[in-house]
Amino acid sequence: MQLTDPIIRAFRTDGVVMVANVLSDQSLRKVVAGIEAWVDERADELRAQGQISDAHRGAPFERRMALLHAQCPDMIAGLDIMHSRIPALFEFLHDEILLDAVESLIGPEITCSPIQHLRAKMPAHLENGGNEMVPWHQDAGVTLEDADATDIVTCWIPLVDASRANGCMEVMPGARALGHLPHVSLGGTTIRPDLLPSITPVAAECPRGGVVFLDKFTPHRGLPNTSDTVRWTLDLRFQRTGTSTGRPFHPAFPVRSRDASLVRRDHADWCRRWCEALESSRGRQTHRLEAYVG
Repeated sequence: MQLTDPIIRAFRTDGVVMVANVLSDQSLRKVVAGIEAWVDERADELRAQGQISDAHRGAPFERRMALLHAQCPDMIAGLDIMHSRIPALFEFLHDEILLDAVESLIGPEITCSPIQHLRAKMPAHLENGGNEMVPWHQDAGVTLEDADATDIVTCWIPLVDASRANGCMEVMPGARALGHLPHVSLGGTTIRPDLLPSITPVAAECPRGGVVFLDKFTPHRGLPNTSDTVRWTLDLRFQRTGTSTGRPFHPAFPVRSRDASLVRRDHADWCRRWCEALESSRGRQTHRLEAYVG
Protein backbone atom coordinates (compact mmCIF):
# COMPACT_ATOMS: atom_id res chain seq x y z
CA MET A 1 0.00 0.00 0.00
CA GLN A 2 1.59 3.27 -1.11
CA LEU A 3 0.91 6.07 1.36
CA THR A 4 -0.84 9.16 0.01
CA ASP A 5 0.84 12.56 -0.16
CA PRO A 6 -1.29 13.99 2.71
CA ILE A 7 -0.29 11.06 4.94
CA ILE A 8 3.38 11.48 4.04
CA ARG A 9 3.20 15.23 4.78
CA ALA A 10 1.52 14.51 8.12
CA PHE A 11 4.29 12.08 9.00
CA ARG A 12 6.99 14.61 8.08
CA THR A 13 5.30 17.29 10.19
CA ASP A 14 4.00 15.37 13.19
CA GLY A 15 6.46 12.48 13.30
CA VAL A 16 3.56 10.07 13.71
CA VAL A 17 0.57 8.96 11.68
CA MET A 18 -1.98 6.17 12.12
CA VAL A 19 -3.14 4.56 8.89
CA ALA A 20 -6.02 2.08 8.99
CA ASN A 21 -6.49 -0.88 6.65
CA VAL A 22 -2.87 -1.16 5.57
CA LEU A 23 -2.25 -4.89 6.03
CA SER A 24 -4.03 -7.90 4.63
CA ASP A 25 -6.00 -10.18 6.94
CA GLN A 26 -4.25 -13.15 5.36
CA SER A 27 -0.80 -11.86 6.36
CA LEU A 28 -1.90 -11.16 9.92
CA ARG A 29 -3.55 -14.56 10.26
CA LYS A 30 -0.26 -16.22 9.26
CA VAL A 31 1.58 -14.21 11.92
CA VAL A 32 -0.98 -15.10 14.58
CA ALA A 33 -0.85 -18.78 13.60
CA GLY A 34 2.93 -18.73 13.98
CA ILE A 35 2.67 -17.13 17.41
CA GLU A 36 0.00 -19.62 18.48
CA ALA A 37 2.28 -22.51 17.48
CA TRP A 38 5.02 -21.02 19.68
CA VAL A 39 2.53 -20.61 22.55
CA ASP A 40 1.47 -24.26 22.15
CA GLU A 41 5.06 -25.43 22.40
CA ARG A 42 5.88 -23.20 25.37
CA ALA A 43 2.71 -24.19 27.23
CA ASP A 44 3.43 -27.89 26.67
CA GLU A 45 6.97 -27.37 28.00
CA LEU A 46 5.78 -25.64 31.17
CA ARG A 47 3.01 -28.15 31.70
CA ALA A 48 5.53 -30.98 31.52
CA GLN A 49 7.55 -29.14 34.18
CA GLY A 50 4.48 -28.81 36.41
CA GLN A 51 4.48 -24.99 36.20
CA ILE A 52 1.05 -24.77 34.60
CA SER A 53 -1.91 -27.12 34.97
CA ASP A 54 -4.09 -25.99 32.04
CA ALA A 55 -2.73 -25.10 28.58
CA HIS A 56 -6.06 -23.47 27.65
CA ARG A 57 -6.02 -24.84 24.12
CA GLY A 58 -8.94 -23.37 22.23
CA ALA A 59 -8.99 -20.11 24.20
CA PRO A 60 -9.13 -16.96 22.02
CA PHE A 61 -5.79 -15.50 20.93
CA GLU A 62 -6.39 -12.28 22.86
CA ARG A 63 -7.19 -14.22 26.08
CA ARG A 64 -5.01 -17.30 26.13
CA MET A 65 -1.66 -15.75 27.06
CA ALA A 66 -3.26 -13.94 30.01
CA LEU A 67 -4.71 -17.24 31.26
CA LEU A 68 -1.29 -18.89 30.94
CA HIS A 69 0.59 -15.92 32.43
CA ALA A 70 -1.71 -16.01 35.47
CA GLN A 71 -0.47 -19.54 36.15
CA CYS A 72 3.20 -18.86 35.33
CA PRO A 73 4.62 -15.38 34.58
CA ASP A 74 7.59 -17.07 32.87
CA MET A 75 5.22 -18.10 30.08
CA ILE A 76 6.33 -15.12 27.97
CA ALA A 77 10.06 -15.74 28.46
CA GLY A 78 11.71 -16.11 25.07
CA LEU A 79 8.75 -14.67 23.17
CA ASP A 80 10.49 -11.64 21.64
CA ILE A 81 11.39 -11.84 17.95
CA MET A 82 15.14 -12.33 18.30
CA HIS A 83 14.62 -15.19 20.79
CA SER A 84 11.57 -17.00 19.41
CA ARG A 85 12.62 -16.49 15.77
CA ILE A 86 9.20 -17.63 14.58
CA PRO A 87 9.28 -18.41 10.84
CA ALA A 88 6.01 -16.57 10.17
CA LEU A 89 7.44 -13.41 11.75
CA PHE A 90 10.54 -13.61 9.58
CA GLU A 91 8.29 -13.96 6.54
CA PHE A 92 6.24 -10.96 7.65
CA LEU A 93 9.36 -8.77 7.75
CA HIS A 94 9.22 -9.07 3.94
CA ASP A 95 5.49 -8.32 3.66
CA GLU A 96 5.04 -6.56 0.32
CA ILE A 97 2.08 -4.42 1.41
CA LEU A 98 3.90 -3.19 4.50
CA LEU A 99 7.09 -2.51 2.54
CA ASP A 100 5.12 -0.54 -0.09
CA ALA A 101 4.06 1.81 2.71
CA VAL A 102 7.57 2.01 4.15
CA GLU A 103 8.98 2.73 0.69
CA SER A 104 6.71 5.78 0.53
CA LEU A 105 8.68 7.20 3.46
CA ILE A 106 12.30 6.10 2.95
CA GLY A 107 12.64 4.88 -0.65
CA PRO A 108 13.06 1.47 -2.29
CA GLU A 109 16.30 0.25 -0.68
CA ILE A 110 14.99 -0.99 2.66
CA THR A 111 16.77 -2.71 5.52
CA CYS A 112 15.05 -4.23 8.53
CA SER A 113 16.57 -2.83 11.71
CA PRO A 114 17.62 -5.37 14.36
CA ILE A 115 15.56 -3.39 16.90
CA GLN A 116 12.30 -5.27 16.51
CA HIS A 117 9.86 -6.69 19.03
CA LEU A 118 6.84 -8.90 19.53
CA ARG A 119 4.95 -7.74 22.60
CA ALA A 120 2.19 -9.38 24.60
CA LYS A 121 1.03 -6.67 26.99
CA MET A 122 -0.70 -8.33 29.91
CA PRO A 123 -3.69 -6.96 31.79
CA ALA A 124 -2.37 -4.65 34.51
CA HIS A 125 -3.93 -6.70 37.31
CA LEU A 126 -1.55 -9.54 36.42
CA GLU A 127 1.59 -7.39 36.55
CA ASN A 128 1.70 -6.86 40.34
CA GLY A 129 2.93 -3.27 40.03
CA GLY A 130 5.48 -4.19 37.37
CA ASN A 131 6.00 -3.03 33.81
CA GLU A 132 2.39 -2.27 32.94
CA MET A 133 3.12 1.31 31.81
CA VAL A 134 6.06 2.07 29.51
CA PRO A 135 7.50 5.54 30.30
CA TRP A 136 7.98 8.41 27.84
CA HIS A 137 10.88 7.71 25.48
CA GLN A 138 12.10 8.09 21.92
CA ASP A 139 13.21 5.17 19.80
CA ALA A 140 16.43 7.13 19.30
CA GLY A 141 17.07 6.59 23.01
CA VAL A 142 17.67 2.89 22.42
CA THR A 143 20.18 3.35 19.58
CA LEU A 144 23.75 4.54 19.61
CA GLU A 145 24.50 8.12 18.59
CA ASP A 146 25.75 7.19 15.13
CA ALA A 147 22.15 6.41 14.08
CA ASP A 148 20.90 9.95 14.77
CA ALA A 149 21.33 10.85 11.10
CA THR A 150 19.49 7.73 9.91
CA ASP A 151 15.85 7.88 8.81
CA ILE A 152 14.41 5.07 10.91
CA VAL A 153 10.68 4.44 10.64
CA THR A 154 8.97 2.45 13.37
CA CYS A 155 5.92 0.45 12.30
CA TRP A 156 3.79 -0.24 15.37
CA ILE A 157 1.42 -3.00 14.30
CA PRO A 158 -1.45 -4.27 16.47
CA LEU A 159 -2.43 -7.91 16.04
CA VAL A 160 -5.64 -7.13 17.95
CA ASP A 161 -7.43 -3.78 18.04
CA ALA A 162 -5.29 -1.41 20.16
CA SER A 163 -7.26 1.01 22.34
CA ARG A 164 -6.83 3.06 25.47
CA ALA A 165 -8.43 0.23 27.40
CA ASN A 166 -5.88 -2.41 26.42
CA GLY A 167 -2.84 -0.13 26.56
CA CYS A 168 -2.21 1.55 23.22
CA MET A 169 0.56 4.15 22.84
CA GLU A 170 0.32 7.83 23.62
CA VAL A 171 2.40 10.06 21.34
CA MET A 172 3.51 13.70 21.16
CA PRO A 173 2.87 14.97 17.62
CA GLY A 174 5.37 17.56 16.41
CA ALA A 175 8.02 16.83 19.03
CA ARG A 176 10.26 15.11 16.45
CA ALA A 177 11.56 18.59 15.55
CA LEU A 178 13.37 18.69 18.92
CA GLY A 179 15.70 15.88 17.91
CA HIS A 180 17.22 13.52 20.42
CA LEU A 181 16.37 14.23 24.06
CA PRO A 182 18.54 12.91 26.93
CA HIS A 183 17.29 9.64 28.41
CA VAL A 184 17.77 8.31 31.94
CA SER A 185 16.84 5.14 33.81
CA LEU A 186 13.79 5.81 35.99
CA GLY A 187 11.54 2.77 36.08
CA GLY A 188 12.70 2.07 32.53
CA THR A 189 14.48 4.10 29.86
CA THR A 190 12.76 7.47 29.79
CA ILE A 191 13.22 11.06 28.65
CA ARG A 192 14.74 13.15 31.44
CA PRO A 193 11.66 14.46 33.29
CA ASP A 194 12.71 18.13 33.25
CA LEU A 195 13.17 17.96 29.46
CA LEU A 196 9.88 16.28 28.59
CA PRO A 197 8.15 18.43 25.92
CA SER A 198 5.05 20.37 26.96
CA ILE A 199 2.89 18.85 24.24
CA THR A 200 -0.55 17.42 24.85
CA PRO A 201 -0.29 13.68 24.13
CA VAL A 202 -2.61 11.87 21.75
CA ALA A 203 -3.73 8.26 22.11
CA ALA A 204 -2.55 6.26 19.08
CA GLU A 205 -5.55 3.94 19.00
CA CYS A 206 -5.21 1.65 16.01
CA PRO A 207 -7.41 -1.17 14.70
CA ARG A 208 -6.05 -4.55 13.66
CA GLY A 209 -4.84 -4.19 10.08
CA GLY A 210 -3.67 -0.62 10.65
CA VAL A 211 -0.15 0.67 11.31
CA VAL A 212 1.15 3.52 13.43
CA PHE A 213 4.19 4.97 11.63
CA LEU A 214 6.53 6.68 14.07
CA ASP A 215 9.66 8.82 13.65
CA LYS A 216 12.59 7.84 15.89
CA PHE A 217 12.49 11.25 17.63
CA THR A 218 8.75 11.18 18.46
CA PRO A 219 8.20 10.77 22.22
CA HIS A 220 5.75 8.03 23.08
CA ARG A 221 4.73 5.82 25.96
CA GLY A 222 2.58 2.76 26.55
CA LEU A 223 -0.60 3.10 28.57
CA PRO A 224 -1.57 0.44 31.14
CA ASN A 225 -3.72 -2.41 29.93
CA THR A 226 -6.89 -2.04 32.00
CA SER A 227 -8.77 -4.71 30.04
CA ASP A 228 -8.85 -8.47 30.70
CA THR A 229 -7.29 -9.32 27.33
CA VAL A 230 -3.74 -9.22 25.94
CA ARG A 231 -2.60 -6.37 23.70
CA TRP A 232 -0.52 -8.10 21.04
CA THR A 233 1.68 -5.86 18.87
CA LEU A 234 4.66 -5.96 16.56
CA ASP A 235 7.21 -3.17 16.83
CA LEU A 236 9.28 -3.18 13.63
CA ARG A 237 11.81 -0.65 12.35
CA PHE A 238 13.00 -0.04 8.81
CA GLN A 239 15.66 2.23 7.32
CA ARG A 240 17.57 2.90 4.12
CA THR A 241 20.07 0.16 3.34
CA GLY A 242 23.64 1.19 4.11
CA THR A 243 22.77 3.53 7.00
CA SER A 244 23.68 3.00 10.64
CA THR A 245 21.22 1.00 12.75
CA GLY A 246 22.57 2.13 16.10
CA ARG A 247 23.05 -1.55 16.96
CA PRO A 248 26.12 -2.62 14.96
CA PHE A 249 26.46 -5.81 17.01
CA HIS A 250 22.98 -7.09 16.04
CA PRO A 251 21.98 -8.36 12.58
CA ALA A 252 20.24 -6.04 10.11
CA PHE A 253 19.36 -7.26 6.63
CA PRO A 254 17.85 -5.92 3.40
CA VAL A 255 14.20 -6.82 2.85
CA ARG A 256 13.62 -4.85 -0.38
CA SER A 257 15.95 -3.73 -3.15
CA ARG A 258 16.00 -3.07 -6.86
CA ASP A 259 18.74 -5.70 -6.82
CA ALA A 260 16.78 -8.77 -5.69
CA SER A 261 20.00 -10.69 -4.96
CA LEU A 262 20.64 -8.43 -1.96
CA VAL A 263 17.40 -9.36 -0.18
CA ARG A 264 17.86 -11.92 2.61
CA ARG A 265 15.15 -14.59 2.72
CA ASP A 266 16.95 -17.47 4.45
CA HIS A 267 15.25 -18.08 7.79
CA ALA A 268 17.95 -20.49 8.99
CA ASP A 269 20.68 -17.92 8.27
CA TRP A 270 18.68 -15.24 10.13
CA CYS A 271 18.38 -17.56 13.14
CA ARG A 272 22.08 -18.37 13.07
CA ARG A 273 23.06 -14.70 12.91
CA TRP A 274 20.80 -13.84 15.84
CA CYS A 275 22.14 -16.71 17.95
CA GLU A 276 25.71 -15.61 17.30
CA ALA A 277 24.93 -11.92 17.88
CA LEU A 278 23.09 -12.49 21.16
CA GLU A 279 25.99 -14.52 22.46
CA SER A 280 28.76 -12.15 21.33
CA SER A 281 26.94 -8.98 22.47
CA ARG A 282 26.04 -10.24 25.90
CA GLY A 283 26.37 -7.33 28.36
CA ARG A 284 26.67 -4.63 25.67
CA GLN A 285 24.98 -1.29 26.38
CA THR A 286 22.02 -0.83 24.03
CA HIS A 287 20.25 2.18 25.57
CA ARG A 288 21.78 5.66 25.51
CA LEU A 289 21.45 6.69 29.17
CA GLU A 290 22.76 9.68 31.08
CA ALA A 291 23.38 10.13 34.80
CA TYR A 292 20.56 12.06 36.47
CA VAL A 293 19.75 13.29 39.96
CA GLY A 294 16.13 14.46 40.12
